[in-house]
Amino acid sequence: MTPLAREIAEIIADEGPIGVDRYMALCLGHPLHGYYATRDPFGAGGDFVTAPEISQMFGELLGLWCAEVWSRMGAPAKIALVELGPGRGTLMADALRAARALPGFRDAIEVTLVETSATLREIQSARLDGAGVPLRWAATVDEALGDAPVIVLANEFFDALPIRQFVATPAGWRERLVGLDGGRLAFGLASGPPRDLSLPGRAPGAVIETCAPGAAIAARIGAHLSVQGGAMLAIDYGEAASAGDTLQAVKAHLFADPLAEPGDADLTAQVDFGALARAGASAGARAAPLVRQAELMERLGLGLRAERLKRSASPEQARAIDAAAARLIDRAPTGMGALFKALALAHPRLALPAFDS
Repeated sequence: MTPLAREIAEIIADEGPIGVDRYMALCLGHPLHGYYATRDPFGAGGDFVTAPEISQMFGELLGLWCAEVWSRMGAPAKIALVELGPGRGTLMADALRAARALPGFRDAIEVTLVETSATLREIQSARLDGAGVPLRWAATVDEALGDAPVIVLANEFFDALPIRQFVATPAGWRERLVGLDGGRLAFGLASGPPRDLSLPGRAPGAVIETCAPGAAIAARIGAHLSVQGGAMLAIDYGEAASAGDTLQAVKAHLFADPLAEPGDADLTAQVDFGALARAGASAGARAAPLVRQAELMERLGLGLRAERLKRSASPEQARAIDAAAARLIDRAPTGMGALFKALALAHPRLALPAFDS
């Protein structure tokens, strides 16, 4: 057992089975044994690779998107550029470098990174040292938003937020819980129906996932955008609606048992983009139609950016640029270009590049 597994087992022994959401929150965010508190999980030497680590082009194109959004907002003198879950700081470093093409934008921004991991904050600080823009960290979205117009980036952020799972049985819906079986962590079901929400009728065996923290964050940002102005761009793997049981663990780039090594493996679940869009819209923002990452990258000019980079590249470097671009827009069923989607929220009167004409 991992140290966190022993602690979770003690909690269950004392209090009874816990929800998948509490289990996930402990696995990822425990201050001593949580996955993100103890390591740098990104890149070839970690457990997974994100789009900014695949190619600088990803962050550069998002940086240009931010600059164009600012321009369409009327180029306000001050604006907050916020990133949720900034990883190593790679995306923000690439975005700020590309944004040099619009000097007024860099002069107007204050960058805020929403990060709770002390380990990752140190890495982000080193990566962004000398970026030439005001930089601060926040532990929560509320702390990050302030009272200025804002542009929010969230790449692979919402998939790590805790989810609840509900399973349809012949007796009705039951919440999936984590309990003990012979001293080992095991999944089970609550004895009675959930009392805090109403779920649609489904055939036995169906699974619905909900993510209250994600909806709350989308609503908070949507409310801010509707009053102060700006936009949010969230890119993640997921669908327009809950897609059944999508909880997964990844360790050393391979799928793992979600209960086997709590604290030592990443836990994620597919994002229900429809729920995020509804939460943002209910708070007053406009939710743009969902697009696949492949279309987003192409609309932002990935092909042109790749050709420009290859002009000064060696043949080997040019092949690497082409391979990275192809991976970002891979439309195979499990390819990044199809599996990952992009959701944008905005002030109701703000037209967005790549989403609106």
